[in-house]
Amino acid sequence: MSWLSDVFQKGGPFFILNTFFLAVVIGVIVERAIYFLGRGHLNAKAFLEQLRKLLSANNVDRAKKLCDATTAPVARVAKAGLNRLHRGEAAVAQAMEETMTDTLPEVKTRIGALWSLANIVTLIGLLGTITGLIATFKGIGDANPADRQKKLSDGISEAMYNTAFGLSIALVCMIGHLLLSAAMKKVVSDLEAFSLRFENLLADGGSAAATRAPAAPTEDLADPS
Repeated sequence: MSWLSDVFQKGGPFFILNTFFLAVVIGVIVERAIYFLGRGHLNAKAFLEQLRKLLSANNVDRAKKLCDATTAPVARVAKAGLNRLHRGEAAVAQAMEETMTDTLPEVKTRIGALWSLANIVTLIGLLGTITGLIATFKGIGDANPADRQKKLSDGISEAMYNTAFGLSIALVCMIGHLLLSAAMKKVVSDLEAFSLRFENLLADGGSAAATRAPAAPTEDLADPS
């Protein structure tokens, strides 16, 4: 801890500012990782197969409950289509497309900010380097010969600490952006493929089978016997 305290003292104000941005970067990466590994993660193929079985058995309500069991984008898109089954294929396709449009920003949110943060922390590190060198040369000019060596050493340390810290945070940002972008593209790809397959499933008979289920009670009520 004494080494860490010494680093903060030598790093100066821009080093402390970059520490704040490091906390922001870590927060963004952790939040997005939790999203992709938890709430945004769902096996689209297995989920589609479950919906196929339920729709084949005319269990539309159970299919909707299955969608309600998770908040994954795939389930929300499927739920939107199921809610419009009684209106025909065009309404189903429109509802699913609208839900995808609303869902995609949630999948992509804050990932692009990592690239901007990488540039910001690099510039802050460079500012810390420049101000450290300016203070060093100013201090050397005003100091007596006995103190010049120490002031030179402290100033160069501040400059190098800021440069190294800024570049290190930028590297974390770039690696995080790379990994999260790959996860985002996979989710978007799975979502688009699922939407197309689910529309085809309904067009091939799922929608007709589902719409027969709510019609049965109406016929029973109309039967006087």
